[in-house]
Amino acid sequence: MRYYIVAGEASGDLHAANLAIELHKADPAAVMRGWGGDRMQAAGVEVVKHYRELAFMGFIEVVKNLRTIFRNLEACKTDILKFNPDVVILVDYPGFNLRLAEFLKQKGIKVFYYISPQIWAWKQSRVHKIKRTVDKMFVILPFEKDFYKKFDYDVEFTGHPLLDEIKRIKNSSATVAPVVDTDKKIIALLPGSRMQEIKEMLPVMVHAVSHFKNYQPVIAAAPTIPESFYQSLAANIPLVHGKTYSLLQQSYAAMVTSGTATLETALFKVPEVVCYKGNHLSYLIARQLVKVKYISLVNLILDRMLVKELIQQDMNEQSLVAEMKLLLEDEGYRNNMLKGFDELIQLLGSAGASAKAAQKMYNLLHSSQAK
Repeated sequence: MRYYIVAGEASGDLHAANLAIELHKADPAAVMRGWGGDRMQAAGVEVVKHYRELAFMGFIEVVKNLRTIFRNLEACKTDILKFNPDVVILVDYPGFNLRLAEFLKQKGIKVFYYISPQIWAWKQSRVHKIKRTVDKMFVILPFEKDFYKKFDYDVEFTGHPLLDEIKRIKNSSATVAPVVDTDKKIIALLPGSRMQEIKEMLPVMVHAVSHFKNYQPVIAAAPTIPESFYQSLAANIPLVHGKTYSLLQQSYAAMVTSGTATLETALFKVPEVVCYKGNHLSYLIARQLVKVKYISLVNLILDRMLVKELIQQDMNEQSLVAEMKLLLEDEGYRNNMLKGFDELIQLLGSAGASAKAAQKMYNLLHSSQAK
């Protein structure tokens, strides 16, 4: 069968790649094309456009780049029609993918959605568009099935694919070489994957970590951001490019920009503080629209505040230093967080999420073709 996969960010590229690997196992004759990144390409997907050309962060930035976004959308539609797939698999990235789903429905092309947009956080009205345009939704967070059930929409919970990815990394790198040569305990700095957020987060993190001379800070650099950009913001701190998981395996604590990285850090059982600071107007708009109590996936899944969230004006040197002191020096505080991470892992379900999703997708396609 012919599969077209659309992922617009680094995390989507990772999960789409693992899904593609499992789809090839379920369907050895599979032909795959799509929009994504290097991981998808390595997994056997012919990548037409890289996600680095698609990522825009925040309300204001999206508005500024609307012309580019719509031009990309039209190019994607044209390429899909030319490829003539049996199914289009949309991976998160809702602003783009939900518009695409509407078009595909009009053209009679089957649509699967892997990794639900966070409509439970804001724009819950999007659920009606999803019901209308998406043939099957595959969710990875345990509370999402109940959320969609309230709207009489049956979705598949596959478990979280990060569990598989992290298990694979741990099994393949039991004797991994240190990411930096140091005898000190490491504080990982994860300032995000976009230049815009890195520019906001990293300087505050650098100032805060300078208070802890007995620890070694290391920056997790996004693979698509040039080294020179990090050096302009943090010249004296070592960085590792594309080795975030190796860094987390060896870290004692972490400062993490809000996003998937907060969950990844927790699954590696690294005590963390969650940070977010962005465009002021975008933040004010988001605060009016967002309907959830927390910004980190860790706290959302547990439905309680386990990891500290420093948001906007609270994301400052003084607050970050105070929280890091607890993470580094208070054993009771650390142990409580680590116990919470164990609970989190239990809630996320068993291993094999990518394989489950791929097999369910193949079975649905196979049964529909047999009719």
